[in-house]
Amino acid sequence: MKPLQIVIAISCAVLLGPVAGCEEKVPEPDLPPGSAVPVVKPAEPEPADLIKEDTVVGTGPEAKDGDKVRVHYTGRLLKNNAEFDSSVGREPFEFTLGASEVIKGWDQGVAGMKVGGKRKLTIPSRLGYGDAGSPPKIPAKATLVFDIELLGVGDAAKDAAGDDKAGKTTAGKAAKPAGDKAAKGDKPAAPAEKKEAPTEAK
Repeated sequence: MKPLQIVIAISCAVLLGPVAGCEEKVPEPDLPPGSAVPVVKPAEPEPADLIKEDTVVGTGPEAKDGDKVRVHYTGRLLKNNAEFDSSVGREPFEFTLGASEVIKGWDQGVAGMKVGGKRKLTIPSRLGYGDAGSPPKIPAKATLVFDIELLGVGDAAKDAAGDDKAGKTTAGKAAKPAGDKAAKGDKPAAPAEKKEAPTEAK
């Protein structure tokens, strides 16, 4: 082979070698046995309307609009299940059903419950705190989840309140920190219609 041919052959090998190598596919990395590709869970959409789920059906009097009712509640955010308020460990909360003393989701969701019953309410933002939210615990357009236990209706609610004041029920009082507004009879911030900061559970 002539020197010129040798030079041309070497040049082709140098120039075309990398191109040929690029045509080879890089193998996919092997996943460890038993592992799976992580799946990103999409955000849960806000329900179109109030969702009511009875976990315990009560056997006592039924709550109707205009009734004074007495409840225990725990409120959480649907998005991350973070608890933002609870009456458990404090005095139960009283309000007049249907009188707009609480968010709309409560007025609509507690109606029809019977004393002794427990109900889970999933409340869309339009029936809760809307576009404004209730900072710092409840963000704007937040879907809320409340676990509610109906303790009394009408006179039953008033009698239960009298028992607490007489000292027959002391567990809630022992658990309340000094200066808690709930002890003065103020309504808790979470279910209230006013856009106040929710009370932190202590």
